[in-house]
Amino acid sequence: MNINGKVAFVTGAAQGIGQAIATRLANDGADLALFDLKEEGLQHTKSLVEAAGRRAITIGGDVTDKASLQAAVDRTVEELGGFDIMINNAGIAGVGAVETITEADFDRTFGINVKGVLFGVQVAAAKLKELGHGGKIIAATSIAAHDSFPMTGLYSSTKFAVRGLIQAAAKELGAFGITVNGYSPGIVGTGMWEQLDREFAALTGAEVGATFKKYVEGITLGRASTPEDVAGFVSYLAGPDSDYMTGQTPLIDGGIVFR
Repeated sequence: MNINGKVAFVTGAAQGIGQAIATRLANDGADLALFDLKEEGLQHTKSLVEAAGRRAITIGGDVTDKASLQAAVDRTVEELGGFDIMINNAGIAGVGAVETITEADFDRTFGINVKGVLFGVQVAAAKLKELGHGGKIIAATSIAAHDSFPMTGLYSSTKFAVRGLIQAAAKELGAFGITVNGYSPGIVGTGMWEQLDREFAALTGAEVGATFKKYVEGITLGRASTPEDVAGFVSYLAGPDSDYMTGQTPLIDGGIVFR
């Protein structure tokens, strides 16, 4: 996908899917602004972007702080000379019965997964309008945004909420040449799923690794997704071939059939 010369901003860029997205967009020709709380991981992602021959800046910050995001996007324009693509990738997950969700759990998970995306959409839309050209706003959803599963009620609720934001923002921003879409990964072999597997084991008594194995066995293509699988689809959303697509959150789940 050719996005040569475009400038992309990726939240949650220090590891996992965010790191893979940044690397893929760099290989496709974009310069990158990398945003995360984890400075060490950001530096590694920066090295991957630069190895692809593109420029990168790293910015430490919290997606739940709108002023931090705004300052980061302003800096992106100043240092990289533009702003075209916003990838709202940062998010957290967890497992637990609906009856056990605490107010602190709710506030933290909705804060990062929903408020963080809302602020990202707001800041990106304002900057794209200011620059006077269209652009791409893209956000992470999940298979859990399409179908909730036991012990994932809180996480799933945030992802359903993000789908709603995407659909509304797409309809509001289309007249400005700004598309808004999401990507819905399935079972991805990252540190986040290792954490979830351990949490499922603690809750259910299953052996560590058993829950992950069970879910992977329900994937038609016979394997878990990789971050690069997801990044390939995000590359499509970021590029010109998706210009007539907006308000969508397609599944990238390998054909999960265990529902």
